[in-house]
Amino acid sequence: MTTGKINVSVENIFPLIKKFLYSDHEIFLRELISNGTDATLKLKHLTSIGEAKVEYGNPIIEIKIDKEGKKLHIIDQGLGMTADEVEKYINQVAFSGAEEFLDKYKDSAKDSGIIGHFGLGFYSAFMVAEKVEIITKSFKDEPAAHWTCDGSPEFTLEPADKTTRGTEIILHIAEDSLEFLEESKITRLLNKYNKFMPIPIKFGTKTEKIEQKKGEEVAAEDVDKTFTEVEVDNIINNPNPAWTKQPTELSAEDYKTFYHELYPMQFEEPLFHIHLNVDYPFNLTGILYFPKLGSDLQIQKDKIQLYQNQVYVTDNVEGIVPEFLMMLKGVVDSPDIPLNVSRSGLQADAAVKKISNYITRKVADKLKSLFTENREDFEQKWNDIKIVLEYGMLSEDKFYEKAGAFVLYPTVDGKFHTLEELKEKLAATQTDKDGKLVVLYAGNKEAQHSYIEIAKDKGYEVLLLDSPIISHLIQKIEGDNSNMTFVRVDSDHIDNLIKKEETTISKLSEEEQTNLKTVLEAIVPKQTYSVQLEALDSNASPFIITQPEFMRRMKEMSQSGGGGMFGMGNMPEMYNLVVNTNSELATSILNNKDKDAQESLVKQALDLAKLSQNLLKGEALTAFVKRSFELIK
Repeated sequence: MTTGKINVSVENIFPLIKKFLYSDHEIFLRELISNGTDATLKLKHLTSIGEAKVEYGNPIIEIKIDKEGKKLHIIDQGLGMTADEVEKYINQVAFSGAEEFLDKYKDSAKDSGIIGHFGLGFYSAFMVAEKVEIITKSFKDEPAAHWTCDGSPEFTLEPADKTTRGTEIILHIAEDSLEFLEESKITRLLNKYNKFMPIPIKFGTKTEKIEQKKGEEVAAEDVDKTFTEVEVDNIINNPNPAWTKQPTELSAEDYKTFYHELYPMQFEEPLFHIHLNVDYPFNLTGILYFPKLGSDLQIQKDKIQLYQNQVYVTDNVEGIVPEFLMMLKGVVDSPDIPLNVSRSGLQADAAVKKISNYITRKVADKLKSLFTENREDFEQKWNDIKIVLEYGMLSEDKFYEKAGAFVLYPTVDGKFHTLEELKEKLAATQTDKDGKLVVLYAGNKEAQHSYIEIAKDKGYEVLLLDSPIISHLIQKIEGDNSNMTFVRVDSDHIDNLIKKEETTISKLSEEEQTNLKTVLEAIVPKQTYSVQLEALDSNASPFIITQPEFMRRMKEMSQSGGGGMFGMGNMPEMYNLVVNTNSELATSILNNKDKDAQESLVKQALDLAKLSQNLLKGEALTAFVKRSFELIK
């Protein structure tokens, strides 16, 4: 038996391990299982190249709880170690960087990390254990070794009587960590960190019903079937998840099955998936799913899981996955992603930007092919995915460049056009007298129904653009298409929205118009309405309420963040009251010499206009209904 001191000059390393990793001390299990997996995969490699003259077999990793003895066992059937290797890897290499670590991290507990960076993965065991034992036998023909350490720099190393290849780590769980002897706790951790690790992981056993057939001589349809219960290993992981396979090996059903394996509580099917698979200039695999999203921007993020060689790292993939895709679900796995030393966060790195750009490009290419291959299906899914794509156009220039090929602009009648198709379709009818193409849109089909109908009567197309960020997006599109403007269908009278050469002459003289405006401005509330007289078709509505496009758009952009003018989100609503001077009502108001009757006419007409814009509410609506009943008695 030998005794010795762990090769580290700082004696209080163990308290530091506990302190620095305390917030995340459950990751000890991930690290120890990762070590066992590495040892097993290395053995597989050595046997495949003939360097290890042993049978690889079907190794597993086993986790055992000994509640009475307050012990947790992690057992692998991998390479194993000789006594010399234990001395080298456990006592020396692990702490070769301890001093650097202390210098680097003594002021930054927020980085809480040492795992995996200085070979300290194994020592994470001391976050939960007061004593750790290693019993290990190498695949080489050498005696087994037994190493023990109680969390001080002293250790013992002696021969062991283990006869099978591999390593068993025994954690004597500390009093403040007894939760790690609970089966439910270990099950949760295994499901979180080890669900897709490449070596089967056994945690206890379970009973399974198997079918037993009797009377082999009997015709197949008459076989008497009975079921018998047998005890089998409880393998908690799927060592060959879908993302590790080639897309050609998987059916549409396989992708759906894997989606439900990732999200057992998700009952809706994903709309479609994107399989990521690249090996140059970095390694990256994964599957991203588009769930049904609708128009809600406040969707729960952190649904994409990041793995490193099938080991779960985090569900905070900021930086790796472009921000606009954070609303998707799925898995990204890359050994090349530089993590901080506790594997819990990302380090700023040029490779990460390349990965993010690759994912953006891959998603854009996939969307384009889905659109090209089955446009009808893509159109049906548009409302469920548009918010992601519109956000992508705003936030990622590379995505914006490609988006023209598949981003759609639906009409109020449920037809879909790309931007280029729209330009072509509207050019003949919706180009104004200055040669500018005017794209009319509604934000709400019901609320803006009367305005939509007026536009359609003129033979114009009206788009339905109702996402919360549409104001930002059309601002960007207009910036790139100087000869094109978007205006909401209720932002002015239709003849003003698309100005043509012909002008309608007013029936009222200039003096009459001035008098009418004076009357109206005395009655209509100035703080909300700006009175505008317009010579319109005599059949057009006498009073029309509009909201100026620029003011409304800036206000919306201010409210949805990231644009608009400072403080505009809090500005009171301002409207234009367009009064048709060619209407009979305008003449009636002007010619009515009874002040009360004049005021009554104006108020009734204003309320009707407000009603058509869904602006008449509460007390004003009650008064309007009462007054209307009086009029028809």
